[in-house]
Amino acid sequence: TIGLATSRRFKKQDGTLGEEVCFIDARLFGRTAEIANQYLSKGSSVLIEGRLTYESWMDQTGKKNSRHTITADSLQFMDKKSDNPQANAMQDSVMHENSNNAYPANHNAPSQDPFNQAQSYAQNAHAKENLQAQPSKYQNSVPEINIDEEEIPF
Repeated sequence: TIGLATSRRFKKQDGTLGEEVCFIDARLFGRTAEIANQYLSKGSSVLIEGRLTYESWMDQTGKKNSRHTITADSLQFMDKKSDNPQANAMQDSVMHENSNNAYPANHNAPSQDPFNQAQSYAQNAHAKENLQAQPSKYQNSVPEINIDEEEIPF
């Protein structure tokens, strides 16, 4: 589990600039966790895709606590190429690693019916061609995040 800090800058009603900081934990597994541990440091920019999980518990005093955590499916380093050359070398191996290997999906398994098997193969091949032709939706859509390292509590 790693702690993440995100910030959002906005203009207040009185015209001054405001900033909202949100802290959230992310759970990483397997090779993704190893690479994050080795190459991420305070202030690193990273894109984590995954699902939100909600946890609630009672502490020792009986107070109910809760939090949201990201269970990561993939990790992508967002620092400029020259900022962290070691992390850039690991980028491709981590970017598409799925951490949810406990429940493997077999959506592209060929049909057992010989007639439909050819159609299934053709459909899967066409789908793969379309995926390769489409540019990544994150190439230019992630804005630059400016975080003052002194504001991050970890």
